[in-house]
Amino acid sequence: MSEVLTGHFQGHLQELRRRITISFLAVALASGIAYFFSEFITSFLIAPLFASTPELSHLVYTNLTEAFVSYLKISVLVGLFVAFPVVLYQVWMFAAPGLHAHEKRFALMVVFWATGLFAFGVIFSYVGVLPRALTYLMSFAGEDLTALPKLDSYLSFVARWALVFGLSFQIPFLMVMAGKAGFVDRAYFRRQRKYFYLAILILSFLLAAGDFMATALLVLPLLVLYELGLLVMHIFSPKK
Repeated sequence: MSEVLTGHFQGHLQELRRRITISFLAVALASGIAYFFSEFITSFLIAPLFASTPELSHLVYTNLTEAFVSYLKISVLVGLFVAFPVVLYQVWMFAAPGLHAHEKRFALMVVFWATGLFAFGVIFSYVGVLPRALTYLMSFAGEDLTALPKLDSYLSFVARWALVFGLSFQIPFLMVMAGKAGFVDRAYFRRQRKYFYLAILILSFLLAAGDFMATALLVLPLLVLYELGLLVMHIFSPKK
C-alpha cells in the first residue's frame, strides 16, 4: 500500500515539475522576445511623460548598468504578462483531474474574469490615470526646480501603478471568492459599505499623490467595482 502511495505521490511530483518547467520556459521565451523590442516598449511607456511635459525631451540614468537592467526588468514584466495565459493553463491542467465538472466550469470562469479585470485595470492605469498623475507631479518643476526623471525610477513608477490598478480591479473577484468560501456574506459588505468607501477614498488619495483629479479617476471605478461585486455576489451566492 505504501509503495502505491509513494508511486502516486512521485507521479504528481513529476507532473508538477513538468508544469512548472513549461511555465518557466514560456516566461523565459516571452521575456527574450520582449527584450528585442525593449526600446520600443520603453518608448511606449515614456510617451505619457513626454506628453504631460512637452519641454522634457529625454530621461537620464546615473549608473552605467541602469539602462540595461531597466530594459531587462521591463522585458521580464512583459514576458510574465504575455505568458500569463500559459501559466494559468498549466495550473489548470495540473488541478483539473481532481475537480468535478461544475468545479472545472467555475474555475475557467474565475480565471477568465480575473485575467480580464487585471488587464482592464492595467489599461485604465496607462490611458486614464497615468497622464493626469504625471501632469500633476511634473507641475512642481519651475525656475528653481528642474525635473530630471531617471529611467529606472520612472519605469518602476509606471509598473507600480499598473500593478496597483490591476490588483484593484480584482475587487469583485475577491468579494465573490470570499462569499463562495463562506468567509463573509454579501450582507456584511452592505453593512460596512461606508467604511469600505472611506478606505477606498483614503487609499486612492494616497496613491494619487494628493492630486484630486487622479484621486477621482481611481475612486470612481473602484466604487463601481465594489457595487458590481455586491451584484455578482447576489447572483452567485443568493441568500438562503
